[in-house]
Amino acid sequence: MGPRLTIDEKRKRMMEIFHDTMEPYLLKELEKIGPKQKGIVSQTVKDVVQSLVDDSLCHCEKIGTSNYYWAFPSEAAIKRKNRMRDLEREIAQMEAKQGELAKAIEEAQLGREDTGERSGLVEELAEVEALWNGQKEELRQFEECDPVLMNKRKADAVVARDAANRWTDNVFVMQGWLRDKFNMEPAQFNTYFGVPADFDNV
Repeated sequence: MGPRLTIDEKRKRMMEIFHDTMEPYLLKELEKIGPKQKGIVSQTVKDVVQSLVDDSLCHCEKIGTSNYYWAFPSEAAIKRKNRMRDLEREIAQMEAKQGELAKAIEEAQLGREDTGERSGLVEELAEVEALWNGQKEELRQFEECDPVLMNKRKADAVVARDAANRWTDNVFVMQGWLRDKFNMEPAQFNTYFGVPADFDNV
């Protein structure tokens, strides 16, 4: 018994069967040829062939009730040539993009040479930004006393109170409807629906 073949080795050997004979095969035929000629275990032939079909390296055509598989050497060469052409085109595009970016970097650095004046301005900018951030932090500490913020909170509190009272009224309406319709006492209603005894408008 020879060494176990990897999936890539099995695929390569299966392609050799197609390329050497240049004939279409039924899966049953490949399951007989694979072990004898290429040492591919018959139980794995179907998976190997299907992987080649999925990667468009092998054709599969249903003729009548049978599936025929084939691949020609010329097709593989054409696919490799097309793939190489696509990769070369992609490389050319990347090189052009790299040139554009290098040019953009060079242009962006114009006027930003590291001079004494520029270094001084950069330091001054850093100091101003630090001062600005400190003042923002200090201002944030006094937000609680901001009259605009306080007025907004008061307005929000009124809206929240009105909404709470509206829902409280809805609960009382439901309580009255159940009392009239099903003779349910308010105490029963409160027990069934988890309403506290001191439930009332805000």
